[in-house]
Amino acid sequence: MDNFSTQLGQRDGLPDALSVLLKEYPREGWEEHPGFEGLVRFWLDRHMMFRRLLEMLATETEKHLDQKTDRMVFKAHVAKLGSMLVGELNGHHNIEDAHYFPILAKKDFRIKRGFEILDRDHHALDDVLHRYVKAANAAINAELQSSREIGKFLEETNRLESMLSRHLIDEEELVVPVILKHGAGGLG
Repeated sequence: MDNFSTQLGQRDGLPDALSVLLKEYPREGWEEHPGFEGLVRFWLDRHMMFRRLLEMLATETEKHLDQKTDRMVFKAHVAKLGSMLVGELNGHHNIEDAHYFPILAKKDFRIKRGFEILDRDHHALDDVLHRYVKAANAAINAELQSSREIGKFLEETNRLESMLSRHLIDEEELVVPVILKHGAGGLG
């Protein structure tokens, strides 16, 4: 067992033992690899979409707190972008847990434990998403003059961004190298 926590929110990366394929297939060379196009590019684009949605939500919330946007525009953005983020994340994680991770874990036994960590991350993120949705609903329904709920929503947005960012980086650094090495067979 490693000397540090593998819990999301308490780690700053995956254990070195799980980075064996990343050393063989470093991030800097992914796009040049013949196996990058198709599934890998699509999958990384989904991760980028999650990052962009969180960035837009944080920016819109900060602008509203600075009284630079209309209340109704803010509410519409939070409802639309927040709903899209949560729905897409849930669908993405369900597919990974039920289909991708079990197949990928069998492709290289050295990193199997990494997929167990990522699965645990998804459960931890479920709790964060639940708090996030509660905060979003409170911000949307807040009284016009109240910035308390909107401030809490920004805090939850930042918390989700921090935890999701760590998870996405770790997931990318585990999943992409295994696909580049062993192919995407069985994932289609």
